[in-house]
Amino acid sequence: MDRIELARVIKAARARIAPEDVGLPAGTRRRVAGLRREEVAQLAGLSVEYVVRLEQGRGPQPSDQVLTALTRALRLERDECEQVFRLAGSSPPLPGRIEMSIRPSMLRLLERLRDLPALVLSAKGDVLAQNSMACALLGDFMRWPTEERNIVWQRFLGSGVTHVSSPEEVETTAQQYVGWLRTARSRYPDDPDLRSLIENLLNRSEQFWSMWEEGRSTTSRSMRKTIEHPDLGTLSLDCDTLLLPDTEQTMIVFSAAPNSPGEAALDTLRATVSV
Repeated sequence: MDRIELARVIKAARARIAPEDVGLPAGTRRRVAGLRREEVAQLAGLSVEYVVRLEQGRGPQPSDQVLTALTRALRLERDECEQVFRLAGSSPPLPGRIEMSIRPSMLRLLERLRDLPALVLSAKGDVLAQNSMACALLGDFMRWPTEERNIVWQRFLGSGVTHVSSPEEVETTAQQYVGWLRTARSRYPDDPDLRSLIENLLNRSEQFWSMWEEGRSTTSRSMRKTIEHPDLGTLSLDCDTLLLPDTEQTMIVFSAAPNSPGEAALDTLRATVSV
């Protein structure tokens, strides 16, 4: 592990990013170019102390999960990500593994969707990024432990994230998520994190085990979803899926028809985010 060079790369990358590029307020009394350390920590889901130690060339060797979160927060391109992994003494993600880094262009697109809730998922359902509207609608995934930032894990082992009101919708969503993982396994049979997620779900969720045994596969698709929001009540929204074929990541966008109750609710949500 080359701690000194890794520290230089991280600091240089941090200095290149303007706060507004990642949806943060620039403020009027900013003393540093680019992002502050605490802002990088917030975006990566790390502690400020950990980022400080990395930039000072000390501390333990970062795990692959930490390196993935850090390179995503710093918006590094693929070659730059590989450099960071090698400097940290780790092997860059290999072909055949699920892509966990988001292209900077995708992050820019996500931020442009200020009026609608949107998030980006990996091929196995990890929430890689979400805009402020999605945080207000679904909660902030980045505040959760890394292994819990997954919509399938949340559906079967967590709080469920989005609570749907009809039994039919509950069943359809569950079957879609199970089929989604089965499709991912057929495409990424050697991905260790995917294998670990499936084993965890099989061992801890009887419902997941039963649905997994049915052997169905599927891909993410557009549908309507009913969400129970703590402040806005029941929202019925269109949930459209945009696929990025080369990474098999998906962008999920929530919207509502003009002059509908869902549109009024999203207007209210947008006002709270803008405050």
